[in-house]
Amino acid sequence: MSTARVDYIAPWWTYWLHNFPHINLRLKPVDGSFNPQEDNYQQSLIFLVCVVAAGLGLNLLFLAIYLGCLCCCQSDGEDEETKRPRSCCVTWTAVIAGLLCCAAVGVGFYGNSEMNDGVYQLTYSLYHANHTLNGVNTLVSGTMDSMQGSLKQHLARLDEIFAMRGDYIQTLRFIQQMADNIILQLTGLPDWGQTKVDLARIADQTNYVEYYRWLTYLLLLILDLVICLVACLGLAKQSRWLLTTMMMFGVLTLILSWASLGVDTATAVGTSDFCVAPDKFIMNLTHSGISTDIVHYYLYCSQSMPNPFQQALTIYQRSVTTMQIQIQGLLQFAVPVFPTAERDLLGIQKLLNGSEASLHQLTALLDCRSLHKDYLDALIGVCYDGVEGLLYLSLFSLLAATAFCAMLCAIPRAWRHFDNRDRDYDDIDEEDPFNPQVQRIAAHNPVREQIHSFCSYSSSMGSQSSLQPPAQAVSNAPVSEYMNQSVLFGGNPRYENMPLIGRGSPPPSYSPSMKATYLSVTDDLLRHYGSDLQV
Repeated sequence: MSTARVDYIAPWWTYWLHNFPHINLRLKPVDGSFNPQEDNYQQSLIFLVCVVAAGLGLNLLFLAIYLGCLCCCQSDGEDEETKRPRSCCVTWTAVIAGLLCCAAVGVGFYGNSEMNDGVYQLTYSLYHANHTLNGVNTLVSGTMDSMQGSLKQHLARLDEIFAMRGDYIQTLRFIQQMADNIILQLTGLPDWGQTKVDLARIADQTNYVEYYRWLTYLLLLILDLVICLVACLGLAKQSRWLLTTMMMFGVLTLILSWASLGVDTATAVGTSDFCVAPDKFIMNLTHSGISTDIVHYYLYCSQSMPNPFQQALTIYQRSVTTMQIQIQGLLQFAVPVFPTAERDLLGIQKLLNGSEASLHQLTALLDCRSLHKDYLDALIGVCYDGVEGLLYLSLFSLLAATAFCAMLCAIPRAWRHFDNRDRDYDDIDEEDPFNPQVQRIAAHNPVREQIHSFCSYSSSMGSQSSLQPPAQAVSNAPVSEYMNQSVLFGGNPRYENMPLIGRGSPPPSYSPSMKATYLSVTDDLLRHYGSDLQV
């Protein structure tokens, strides 16, 4: 008998996963054949989870070292030329992390859908096969009950009616012998209910686990997408509390990504071990309850293989036909003599007609094509869609871990960039008379003495008297006018310099470099005009 499979070929990725090293927790290689009840095989799958857990530990260690170095080794004296390339690097890192996160979410949605489709096909095949086997058990038990119950009652009453006719009694004994023969053949059929495998219970448990698995991955995908979008929003808005919150959620999602990678890898390897040699596992699982010939008949369903039920069904058919012929003869010859026997004979004839219909249904249900198709559909659902979905989910976990690792590296650098920008904005001399902040303080603090600035002097260079500083009352007018316009425009620096534009005055605030330039120009004027500029 050939065991070559023409209708099912395991996909290449199952062989690739099956070739993964199978090592138990004592670091010894074990057999890679699918045997979930064996302790060493379970340890080989747990070992894969431990390897992924080690990867998570190394990733967290790298992040801790990186963040520690970033906090302890930062330089305060960064010049303008090094700030711009580093900010560009942070921007591109954030962009790449966002693209990786979006790609991971897309791959995850596809893998989750593929996995769900494969499990649905598996459970549908299990339910259909269980319906077929239950139909066989129902037909067999119904036929045996009718032969052992109703038929014996009819024959017992006919024995009393035909007590004076030995030939009719002989016919009844022959009918009883045929009925016992049918019962014997039906008893020889496998009792699927006595096997250790309950397909309906397996399908129910699989549906239950798959629902929560699908829901968990859906929530994880949504969480990844929300964290990615909110992190990008925090970088755009330069919001520190958003970035801090997303860093905490990013660490959590990084751990969840590695955990899902470990579970998906172990599940994919275990499923691939089954898909490479599914017949071997099923033969080992059913050897104690069902004969090997019957299991091979359904697993391979080859035209060259004999039907193990053919002999029993043939004897069943011949027995029913013989009984129908005998009952038909009694109806024809005994009823005219014994009219009271007609009711029981018609009852037996009706019972035999029902048994013949059950025989046809039983022949169709026991045919290998129905259960073999369910078997192939289940294999395709598990080994093609299911394992493929697990591979995509593993890729999603890997991409998500990479994306969030990059995001956790980019956010602290972006934070430093925000601090540098704030330090640039604060680089204004507080004693600068043209600083709007100083003038706001002067407006709210009247005790502070009035500031004489170059804006209080006339911009004309025509006469010596025009360069003299005005009196205190005169100098308050431009300042009060400036402060009124500052209040009018809400203190916006864009509009605070408007009263000074028409008077040829310098801008309202200086950086130290601008102030140095202004003082150098003033020194040149003093050297040029000499004592003419003295008060």
